[in-house]
Amino acid sequence: MASRPDGKPTPENFRLDNAPIAEPGDGEIALQILYLSLDPYMRGRMSAGKSYAKPVDIGGVMEGGTVGRVLQSRHPDFAEGDIVLSHSGWQSFAIAEGSTLRKLDPTATLISTALGVLGMPGFTAYAGLLTIGQPKTGETVVVAAASGAVGSVVGQIAKIRGARAVGIAGGADKCAFVRDELGFDTVVDHRAPDFPAQLKAACPQGIDVYFENVGGHVWDAVFPILNDFARVPVCGLIAQYNDASPPPGPDRLPGVMRDVLSRSLLIRGFIQREFVDQRPAFYDQMAAWIASGLIRYREDVMDGLEAAPEAFIGLLEGRNFGKLLVRVAN
Repeated sequence: MASRPDGKPTPENFRLDNAPIAEPGDGEIALQILYLSLDPYMRGRMSAGKSYAKPVDIGGVMEGGTVGRVLQSRHPDFAEGDIVLSHSGWQSFAIAEGSTLRKLDPTATLISTALGVLGMPGFTAYAGLLTIGQPKTGETVVVAAASGAVGSVVGQIAKIRGARAVGIAGGADKCAFVRDELGFDTVVDHRAPDFPAQLKAACPQGIDVYFENVGGHVWDAVFPILNDFARVPVCGLIAQYNDASPPPGPDRLPGVMRDVLSRSLLIRGFIQREFVDQRPAFYDQMAAWIASGLIRYREDVMDGLEAAPEAFIGLLEGRNFGKLLVRVAN
């Protein structure tokens, strides 16, 4: 990271460096990175403000989940050629503590899924929806960014649990994918001029669970039609990540809090690592759902580490279609 952005990140906030490849020490692994995951949370790591995790230092390697190949191992559990999940960030080669790695089986499924549907985004959807949202048969579950890595899984799990899944996406192609490929009951385009009215019509019985990924005008349309005792897992607020100052207008917090009280709403922010004890069950269940065709996914893959900055900026603008990855090496 070359500099901290003021509002929307630009390519000038990043710098591509070359450096010698280090040698692994005792208990360490030398990796060649094959895939890099790009995720909205990375925008928060670029800012110096207080958050749930330490920001990336100026001049530091941008952080991120990766899948890599073991080049050299000084850890007894790993051998040259193993494929592993790591958190090595935006780089072509890395040194990692063996104790922090998870070995992957490249014969079981695409290794890239360890960064998507079978990785942090999929687990975020699984833990957030089932632990906080707790959808019940016949309820209406609405999810924003429904074509994305998290939202797409949320809606499909809701369907598996017997709920009615309503997706919110941007553009005709994404809406068609959510409805026709992922099997949501219906989908609403948040770019439509009458979006609030369309959403209300799509939810005639109100909303019982709203999985929040976006914020902004999407939240404004959702909030009035939340049912009493509705549950709102707050996973992300991507519409607001680039804001350099508070939004203009009157303070709406008192009204929101009044409705939270009078309608007995549960609004609960979460970070997926809170639910680490659920990961073994998630890996088994998600693999079974994928194998049976109950869960489908889409990946949006860019080639070359140098493509990461522009791809990440596009992610914050909604230009990606599915789980966004950078293929660093073949």
